[in-house]
Amino acid sequence: MNKRFKTVAIGAISSIALAGSIAFAQTTTPDQSNQQGTRTERRGGGKHRGHGFGGMRRGGFFRQLNLTEDQKTKMKQIRENFAAQNKPLREQLRAKRQELRQASEGGTFNEALATQKLTEMASLQAKLMGERHKLHQEMLSVLTAEQKAQLEQSKAQFKARRGERRHRDMQQ
Repeated sequence: MNKRFKTVAIGAISSIALAGSIAFAQTTTPDQSNQQGTRTERRGGGKHRGHGFGGMRRGGFFRQLNLTEDQKTKMKQIRENFAAQNKPLREQLRAKRQELRQASEGGTFNEALATQKLTEMASLQAKLMGERHKLHQEMLSVLTAEQKAQLEQSKAQFKARRGERRHRDMQQ
């Protein structure tokens, strides 16, 4: 394999992993969080059981904000609309992933086909990332100024804890 293909492949795989986890997290409602934790633990749990939020599930930053019932309803509607609107895009990505797997079936690897599929996937992933950004902005618009400040403070604390963990892990 050439260096360019490896770089594209690694980038695409990383994007797929990130996109998949974010898409899954965005479609999880607060009522599903306990069920999700159970599934995660059955899969082996381990170091990453909390999905990188210091034991907190994705979306946990919003859950810490003491949302009103009206805000919770609006957030749920925003997530449901996002899921419905982006279902075709996620299905296209899933189909491209399957096509990519087929590029290496039978013991042979078709580099040209794999490169083409990775390029097509990158375009779809970029669209999905843009849609996720819009989702996040729409969800932020539901928050009060005080909740937005609390959210920023929670994010800063998370980043500080993550930095401490990384530093500690590097020393071990």
